[in-house]
Amino acid sequence: MVESKDRVAVVGAGSWGTALATVLAENFPRVDLWARRETLAQEINESHYNNQYLPGVLLSENIVSDSSLERVVRDKSLILLVVPSHAMRETVRRLVPYLREDAIITHATKGMEISSLKRMSEIIREEVPECLRARIAVLSGPSHAEEVGLKSPTTVVVASESMAIAEQVQDWLITGRFRVYTNPDVIGVEIGGALKNIIALGAGLSDGLQFGDNAKAALLTRGLAEIGRIGIVLGANPLTFSGLAGIGDLVVTATSHHSRNWRAGNMIAQGLTTEEILQKMGMVVEGIKTTKAVFHLSEKVNVEMPITRELYRVLFQGKAPREAVGDLMGRMRKHEMEEVALAYFNHKE
Repeated sequence: MVESKDRVAVVGAGSWGTALATVLAENFPRVDLWARRETLAQEINESHYNNQYLPGVLLSENIVSDSSLERVVRDKSLILLVVPSHAMRETVRRLVPYLREDAIITHATKGMEISSLKRMSEIIREEVPECLRARIAVLSGPSHAEEVGLKSPTTVVVASESMAIAEQVQDWLITGRFRVYTNPDVIGVEIGGALKNIIALGAGLSDGLQFGDNAKAALLTRGLAEIGRIGIVLGANPLTFSGLAGIGDLVVTATSHHSRNWRAGNMIAQGLTTEEILQKMGMVVEGIKTTKAVFHLSEKVNVEMPITRELYRVLFQGKAPREAVGDLMGRMRKHEMEEVALAYFNHKE
């Protein structure tokens, strides 16, 4: 157990927030979990299950849920934000009055804000007091909530501009089944975590169209090249994309039926509209929002992202999936290594 003076809060009782609360409950005698709905908070406290978002996982009695954001975050050492990307800014604004000046704010949201095209840590930094801006971290990596909740072996990464902050979060989260590495590359970890959801949509679509393993392997490989190209332009370390937040998260999200983004892409192949998919899923599918944000971001920074572009056209412009794949395959000849290498060396100049 961690020292009793350290108190933690998880903001967001969806599948990933609830799973991370189970991890923290192994290290802390009490974990406060904010649920937006009072009925969900009551269910968690009374039954120790979150049947809507993390069914089949018995929750520790150390987890105490509450629908009051003030009661959950006040006087906490660690605030772990696990809310959808579109709700991040408003949530941070709401909790700022209750934050300790020495709190560490960590987010585990893999998305981008559509209106500003900003990463989650940028949004948090804009909304918190100056004393907390150097105390922000991000958690990412290959980690299905269902498996984390069942204590399957999982390895993730925590990134912060301050190694001391990253290592503190590492100490609070690490368990015998949940291994945590640290990384100073906040940009790369956030870009990898958010953009792999786009490629996972494409992988689900490819599988739904029964294009086979060859097509999916190519999609993942070229998708990682897209992530690397824009990541480098935005200031990421290219080595990050060969690690847990890059290829690791991409593989697990694009190849598993646990993945909401893979399932959403599969539904696209079945002819469902974006609205029908979101209604049927009943949960946030970050890849859909991220596709929109990153498409516009790629145009803004002038980075070629053909997979993202074609998925954007399918999701938001009604393009037929098979036509989108045909246009991808019909692109002009390229050398495999030239694009990422040029992006890297041009950025360093």
